[in-house]
Amino acid sequence: MVVPDPAAESRYLPPLEQAGYRLVIREPDWHEHRALKGPDTNINLHVHRPASPEVERHLKFRDRLRADDADRELYQRTKRELAARDWTYIQQYADAKSAVVEEILSRS
Repeated sequence: MVVPDPAAESRYLPPLEQAGYRLVIREPDWHEHRALKGPDTNINLHVHRPASPEVERHLKFRDRLRADDADRELYQRTKRELAARDWTYIQQYADAKSAVVEEILSRS
């Protein structure tokens, strides 16, 4: 999710919290990144400002998955394998899939 200023949490968090999301990561030193956990499914919602390089990176990754069946299947298989594990922190899950993400991004 892209918002003008992720640090201005009072502008976007209340409706997300009403929908059942909860803020689990606040990283002001890394592009003002925020992460929320979904209400009833295992969803990680990342919040960035428009100028964050992560926005372009995520869109590039999305576009690659839409365009390439093999990469989409590789990512799906990886996520399912990792989702079967228990993680203490979101970052552990992110770190575990980062090699596959970088591999796919290298082809885009």
